[in-house]
Order: sequence, then structure tokens, then C-alpha cells
Amino acid sequence: MLKAFFMFPLFLPLAEVNRLQYAFQASTFEGKMVIIFLLIGSIFSWSVMVAKLLEVRRAHRSNTQFLKDFRRDPNPLTLFSKPFHYLGSPLFQIFRAGCRELAFQKTGSTEVDDTFIDRIQSTHKISTTAMNSVKSAMERAVGESALKLEDKMVLLATAVSGAPFLGLLGTVWGVMDTFTGVAMAGSANLAAMAPGVSGALTTTVTGLLVAIPAMFGYNYLVSTIRALTVGMDNFAGELAAALEHHYLEIRS
Repeated sequence: MLKAFFMFPLFLPLAEVNRLQYAFQASTFEGKMVIIFLLIGSIFSWSVMVAKLLEVRRAHRSNTQFLKDFRRDPNPLTLFSKPFHYLGSPLFQIFRAGCRELAFQKTGSTEVDDTFIDRIQSTHKISTTAMNSVKSAMERAVGESALKLEDKMVLLATAVSGAPFLGLLGTVWGVMDTFTGVAMAGSANLAAMAPGVSGALTTTVTGLLVAIPAMFGYNYLVSTIRALTVGMDNFAGELAAALEHHYLEIRS
């Protein structure tokens, strides 16, 4: 497991991996515990990165298809009345929340059946107060979708900021033990100190190997999620304008 971990991020040659293994074996018990803890953290951070990457890509594809279908018909409720589901699309969740609230304000029900469009068209347009309720429903959906996209990102942020410090803690602890042993022995020589110092530095190397990929993944995901969130806000405004155009009662 250790060899695979050190070879994967940097594609190290076998000789370098053997040196790292030797340094690991020369580590103190505390240093080995730190390295094992960092390896577990690396597994979690890579799992989160892969899962979130798949999630945002699915959201982007679903949003693209949804927007294409949404803008095909000028009446937003036409798409709402069809049994279409855009899995993983935050925009569709916002669209559904706004249309459900509008249907409730106009007909008192959110049921969608074959008579839905006729029932919507047979009722009067809604007031500004009712439209504000529709906007509030869309705003809540935007917030919920944004929180869902940001879910578990704190694990990556923790790996980026915490792994180097945890590795540094293992290094300082190991160096302290090495010098304590030298002081207790009453003599210092390179052959006695080198294995301990090498083992102590291994924790810092491991911490950086955990933090660096997590940093790149975190920065990419944060920028992508931010773009998706801006897109959700823009779509909520676009949908609100379309609903007002068709269903808001304008009083002179």
C-alpha cells in the first residue's frame, strides 16, 4: 500500500520508492501512525474529488439539455406538464420548484395530469404577492442546490490545510525523539542520526503528497461550483421573468 501511494502521485522510480520505504521503516511509532492517518485521509480526499467531479459534470450535461428544452417553448409550464426528468440538473430543480408554486397559487394544487394546462389557462392571473411566493420558492431551490453541490467540500479543504501541518507535526516529533536519543546516548554521529531524521521527514513528504492533489482538485471544483451557482441565479431570474410575462396580473 505504501509503495503504491508514493508511486501514484509522482510516478517515482523504484529506487526512490525503496528509499521512502526505508525511511518509513525508520520512523517512530508516532510517525507511522501519522503516515497511516494521512493515507486514510488521502483515500477520503480522492474519493470526494472523484465523486464531486462526476457530479458537476453530470450537472453540466443535464443543465445543457434542460436549457435547450426549456427555451424551445415560450410557455414555461408546457415543459413542466411533460413527464421529463433531468437527473442531476440543479436548473431543473429550480424550474420545478417555481412551477409547482405557481400551479399552487393558480389552482390550489400541484398535481400534473392531462388537464393541467387547461386548468392553468382557465384561472385568472396571479397577484404580485403570489408571484413573490413563486420567487421565494425558486430562491430556496437555488440555495438547496448550491448546498448540495458544496456538500463534502469541507473534507477537501481540511486535507489541503491540515495534511501539511499533520505531516510537520510528525516530523518535529520524530526529530525531537532522534535528538533526545542522541542526548541520552551522550554522543552524536551521522549513522545514528540519519535514519531517525529520514524517518521523521517522511511524514512531511506524505502530508504534501496528500495536500497537493487535494489543493488542485479543490480549486477546480470550487470554481466549477461557483460557475454553476451563478448559472442557477441567472436562470432563476430568467424563469421569474418568463412566469411574470405569462401569469402576472398587471394592474394599472
